[in-house]
Amino acid sequence: MLRIAVPNKGTLSGPAADMLREAGYRQRTDPKDLVCRDEANDVEFFYLRPRDIATYVGSGELELGVTGRDLLIDSGSPAEELLDLDFAGATFRFAARPETLTRVPEQIAGRRIATAYPGVVESYLGEHGLKAEVVRLDGAVENAIRLGVADVIADVVETGATLRQAGLVTVGEPILRSSAVLVHPAGTATTGQADQLIRRLQGVLVAHRYVMLAYDVRADLLEQATALTPGIESPTISPLHREGWVAVQAMVRRAEVHRIMDELYDLGARAILVTDIHACRL
Repeated sequence: MLRIAVPNKGTLSGPAADMLREAGYRQRTDPKDLVCRDEANDVEFFYLRPRDIATYVGSGELELGVTGRDLLIDSGSPAEELLDLDFAGATFRFAARPETLTRVPEQIAGRRIATAYPGVVESYLGEHGLKAEVVRLDGAVENAIRLGVADVIADVVETGATLRQAGLVTVGEPILRSSAVLVHPAGTATTGQADQLIRRLQGVLVAHRYVMLAYDVRADLLEQATALTPGIESPTISPLHREGWVAVQAMVRRAEVHRIMDELYDLGARAILVTDIHACRL
């Protein structure tokens, strides 16, 4: 039986369970349950604290797990990323008072850096060959500089509004761009069951990112139309009863569909329809 760790709470929990359901796997119905068996797929799900998942997977006790890239790196566990699941995005950056820090990594050496993610910061320092004092704090770190325990902070930054209220500005490029990821023990090969789960999740990701676009267009405009809708491999073309016209079907990126529809209409295409994709295998 394949054993998989799933986040028990937090921003990763709901989307992870939803994605697994979309992939055809049974999930718990009571949020208090810590284990759920999916007998039909021969899979057992363990609901764990997001910060602990990389440790359990890295130990080899569990074959797969869903966690954040930030939590994976922060744990220092011998687990590695298999698949970016494209939700729970977060950007980590350095921030300081404008007069203190203007360039990174050049001015980071020797500073006191407050963070709730010491493993992420230490990984960054190691990659750049820098030495600095990492001050571990739990929760918000914006007041660390004002209270004199740090010169710089490293934290998740969304709009930057909280930093500005504390008189801080972000400096340099992001330390890390994080999102939810599927992980497995480092240096191990995936099993047939794990490969099947990965294919299913990849199908869900495609379904999230793409829609099916169908339209009718004159045959003499087909080349121009299919340049707008090349599809994943190639569009499907079918003749219509109306002479000189064809029907076209192609997958297009969901984020671009309205622009493409407008351009097709301007070209002369008609009966332009969009359909959601619930699952696929490519």
